[in-house]
Amino acid sequence: MAAREEVPDISAWRPRVPGVVEVFHARFTEYAYPMHVHQAWTLLIVDDGAVRYDLDRHEHGTPHDTVSLLPPHVPHNGSPATPHGFRKRVLYLDASRLGDDLIGPAVDGPDLRDPLLRRRVGQVHGALTHPGDELEAESRLTFVEERLRTHLRPRTGAAPDRRDPALARSLRELLDERIAHGIGLDEAARLLYAHPTHLVRAFSAAYGIAPHQYLMSRRVERARRLLLDGRAAGEVAATTGFYDQAHLTRHFKRLVGVTPGRYRLSAR
Repeated sequence: MAAREEVPDISAWRPRVPGVVEVFHARFTEYAYPMHVHQAWTLLIVDDGAVRYDLDRHEHGTPHDTVSLLPPHVPHNGSPATPHGFRKRVLYLDASRLGDDLIGPAVDGPDLRDPLLRRRVGQVHGALTHPGDELEAESRLTFVEERLRTHLRPRTGAAPDRRDPALARSLRELLDERIAHGIGLDEAARLLYAHPTHLVRAFSAAYGIAPHQYLMSRRVERARRLLLDGRAAGEVAATTGFYDQAHLTRHFKRLVGVTPGRYRLSAR
């Protein structure tokens, strides 16, 4: 009797987030990758099982508490390290996001045991699974990249001051102008002549809330007023900058405690 061929469970997409070439989620039981290369940085976390792989003639592994960063242009393979296979989430980052100077350190130490980094990578994936949350994904990705650089290129000295109230105020004004249309973090950084990570830190330090959280709060605030005017939830979603009605419902319920439809029916 012929063996049944494995049918992998995969999901892949290209998000509208600068620097993210591809998002790839997969579960494999038996499949083994042959030696191959990528033009992008491979940022990998394993949620179940483990992967073993060879990179630059050295064997490595990825238990569930590890973040693995495989550099571009360097051959590697991959296979299950447990009998039941593995489930992984991967971000392929444009080669320019981290720089060629980090390729060597990444080859020497691709597996990073850092619970905070792993949690932040998971948060990026969480944002990327919801169309319309691109600003959140961009913001979270800047902190992931910063922490990766810290691991691969340690620096000494005191941490930079995060306070920059003038910059924070400028970003708030920009977000207020773009409530419906939104703005990407890279674009905001170019307009305000600031590094994206510093922009997020300065805003969060000044207002106690991240830029993407502020923008969603303003959108929900505007949606509340329109719903109380009797507008339908689908129309309100389009008017206030949400990707679709489901996107509005998710954020509205999280901030208000009820769905937009229930809120609209409560109007007197």
